[in-house]
Amino acid sequence: MQVIETLAQGLKRELKVVIPADEMEARMNERLAEVKDRVRINGFRPGKVPVAHLKKVYGKSIMADLVNEIVREKPTEILTSRGEKSATQPEVAMTEDEAEANKILAAEADFEFTVAYEIIPAIELKDVSGIKVTREVVDISDEEVNEQILRIAESARTYESKKGKAENGDRVTIDYLGKVDGVAFDGGKDEDAELVLGSNRFIPGFEEQLVGAKAGDEKTITVTFPADYPAANLAGKEATFDITVKDVAAAAPLEINDELATKLGLESVDKLKEIVRGQIESQYGSVTRQKVKRQLLDQLDELYQFETPERLVNAEFENIWRQVNTDLDQAGKTFADEDTTEEDARAEYRKLAERRVRLGLVLSEIGEKAGVQVSDDEMQRSLFEQLRQFPGQEKQILDYFRNTPGAAASLRAPLFEEKVVDHLLTEVSVTDKKVSKDALMAEDEADDKPAKKAPAKKKAAAKAEAAEGEEAAPTKKKAPTKKKAADESAE
Repeated sequence: MQVIETLAQGLKRELKVVIPADEMEARMNERLAEVKDRVRINGFRPGKVPVAHLKKVYGKSIMADLVNEIVREKPTEILTSRGEKSATQPEVAMTEDEAEANKILAAEADFEFTVAYEIIPAIELKDVSGIKVTREVVDISDEEVNEQILRIAESARTYESKKGKAENGDRVTIDYLGKVDGVAFDGGKDEDAELVLGSNRFIPGFEEQLVGAKAGDEKTITVTFPADYPAANLAGKEATFDITVKDVAAAAPLEINDELATKLGLESVDKLKEIVRGQIESQYGSVTRQKVKRQLLDQLDELYQFETPERLVNAEFENIWRQVNTDLDQAGKTFADEDTTEEDARAEYRKLAERRVRLGLVLSEIGEKAGVQVSDDEMQRSLFEQLRQFPGQEKQILDYFRNTPGAAASLRAPLFEEKVVDHLLTEVSVTDKKVSKDALMAEDEADDKPAKKAPAKKKAAAKAEAAEGEEAAPTKKKAPTKKKAADESAE
């Protein structure tokens, strides 16, 4: 077998591989000898079929199998012998001429094919002891814990029917029918809908007009859907709602005590406070971790500058660009609305993709040299988290990870990366700094750096660091609520 390098330009490589016809024929004869005793052909005793006859009957199919094996296995062997790693699956090209292909299968012509790929550049690891990061820490007050408990307790709040007029904070039970230009619209009707006045669940002006209503009242209110309302057929439209008030109920007071803890399924108020404090700590810890990681990656990005494999960058850019356009479509916006152009946005996100690929290669090299490993238990926990996020779809998800090439790697990659970050944080200078909650939660100005005016900035930036129309009605369930609009625009 001959291997001839025909291209060595930057990271791009192309090889011509030639396997002489006599070598291919020898391999075919070996296979024929292996099957000779197993085949059954009429007119011949087992094991007595002449090789020439076997070749006539099975030669081309065996040769086709050999060709497939060679193009599947040889590129990896060749790259290993050259001490190279391909950034992506090498592209193998063979002759498309039918006559030539038949000659190869008949062992009458040399088998030639080309292998095109990009190598992963050699990365010389650098001293990171000079890297300095600040870890922002927030002290969690008892007051904040209690505020969070009260917000959680709203789900367990009880209401008692009362006589008289409804006030903010009261819960009203209503039937309603919405109309635009006198015609009822889809999703604009509900019965026995419960609404806490002042919760801002419904479109602006709806809840305010129910303050002062009493059980048994029937009234018609007029509201205007927001101009940016997700349902285009209702956005900016004036609508009327015919409402029947069936009940007015006052909220029972909320007190942080053992009784509240019991309602929430816990044994004591102390346990409730412990759990809530832990949740807040976890929330702040995630933000702290993200900021520390950003500082670390920014400084690694300054330390390492090298050519990145174009195919990896292209693939990463396509992922980011797809998300950008999805976000724009869901928000009903254009690049002009984001004060940029498609051309400028493409250029910025291309830089983002290059950064992610470069940092991914650096972290991979650091992790490999440090012996970072992801255990089977860690992979199982990560898979469980995937299953937990999609109840009812567990079988499909399991089948996906079992049957899709590279799917398991998509679970391993973020785990590996976080462990490499943990390793690096033991080697760099980390200084703790106490800050306020507002200071911690404030977005870094640096978040604008990769694509200052481009849309979907946060989602795309998060990806880089990882190498870092429904029915409408004024209910939370069916649509014209502020929450619904926010949810739809965020998805």
